[in-house]
Amino acid sequence: MTVAHHLVVEADGGSRGNPGPAGYGAVVIDPATGEPLAEAAEYIGVATNNVAEYRGLIAGLTAAKALFPDAGDALRVHVRMDSKLVVEQMSGRWKIKHPDMKPLAARAAAILPPSRVTYEWIPRAQNKHADRLANEAMDAGRDGRQWEASASTAALDAPGARTPSAPPPAQGPPGDQAAGAARARAALAAARGGGAPEGLFPLPGTGAPDASLPHTPVPHTPVPGGPLSVPEPQQGAGTRQGTAGTPEDAAGTPQKTAGTPQTGWGSAPDLGAPATLVLLRHGETALTPQKRFSGSGGTDPELSATGRGQAERAAEHFAAVGAVQEIVSSPLRRCRETASAVAARLGLDVRIDEGLRETDFGAWEGLTFGEVRERYGDDLTAWLASPETAPTGGGESFAEVAERVAAARDRIVARYAGRTVLLVTHVTPIKTLVRLALGAPPEALFRMELSAASISTVAYYGDGNASVRLLNDTSHLR
Repeated sequence: MTVAHHLVVEADGGSRGNPGPAGYGAVVIDPATGEPLAEAAEYIGVATNNVAEYRGLIAGLTAAKALFPDAGDALRVHVRMDSKLVVEQMSGRWKIKHPDMKPLAARAAAILPPSRVTYEWIPRAQNKHADRLANEAMDAGRDGRQWEASASTAALDAPGARTPSAPPPAQGPPGDQAAGAARARAALAAARGGGAPEGLFPLPGTGAPDASLPHTPVPHTPVPGGPLSVPEPQQGAGTRQGTAGTPEDAAGTPQKTAGTPQTGWGSAPDLGAPATLVLLRHGETALTPQKRFSGSGGTDPELSATGRGQAERAAEHFAAVGAVQEIVSSPLRRCRETASAVAARLGLDVRIDEGLRETDFGAWEGLTFGEVRERYGDDLTAWLASPETAPTGGGESFAEVAERVAAARDRIVARYAGRTVLLVTHVTPIKTLVRLALGAPPEALFRMELSAASISTVAYYGDGNASVRLLNDTSHLR
């Protein structure tokens, strides 16, 4: 006689920044006793909440299947998540439109036949075990390590929050379900003691990241005296505020950091949400691939066909993320065109800030580096050696650029405290903002790569500290 095995999977994912440092957690539960049978968690680098939540689902279903690898059609799994997006999409009630979600949903659906998996949305307060696992994974990633099951304390917080589901009625003789759960618990105990049966442990997420799934492993480096993690994102374009004050995306999915944000080195006060500046370099112009000096001293080219395509892909990216609340642009044409493409998708206005314009390169405008070397060799050598030296013909020095960019930064951070602002600007202003946030010397400008239409992110906190979260991300262009 075939014995049915019923399991409950609770899964969650979070992103400290959305997108930002992200992780997931999943727990497999015995529905008869509410006892956890297996856990999985992983830090996945920079990702959105939705990607992290799908990764949690994949890990949970994989762990459930690993507990009963020979069950076949007798295995039934009931998934409980507080992500309405994932629950509705996997249940077939919502279409999956975002290109990042489609391969993840397909991966989840391939683990077990859809007929053997049911989905239920639960309030976040009832998903504390998976939520805590996701936080442990993100904390581990912040510290430059991977989550370890043996060190997890997530199960200690779960019993009081869990509301048992009503799983499908068990089939087979009484006691078969309990016997299967006991076998799984014994295997789990053996795994934590180092003697797991092959194939059961390590569970997904306890080893190296899965290279087949999209993520960018960039550990979050804390700033001494400043926040160690990022508070929850605020309401913005494409979002609506939930009844409990939790930001939700356009599909009704709570945007969360999977738990209480941590600040300081253990004693710092809660500084509140930072002003987050998302730095978008403009798309390509005809001068970009030729690597010609193109500043604000007379050359003001429009976007090329390639640049317009890059602007549209950036717009699609920010529309999908749903975190940008304001847009501020350099006054130069290539930035205004890039900003307009994003603003049109988000339904936002574009403000212009003169402080975000590119360096005035004087007589070097329109020339390649080699041409400047040939014509103005001594001036170029002096410019490379000192941030106080301006280009030939009355251009701006890097010191002058830094002064006006810092003033623009201060205006924007003060005006948009606690909000996420897209700054559409140029190579030198973006590199300058990153350099100042890191406290790096001026020569650091020559040590950074910054591609057309790339995204970088810096968060500014109430105590004056800054945290660089992202640099030169071009994944949205691929």
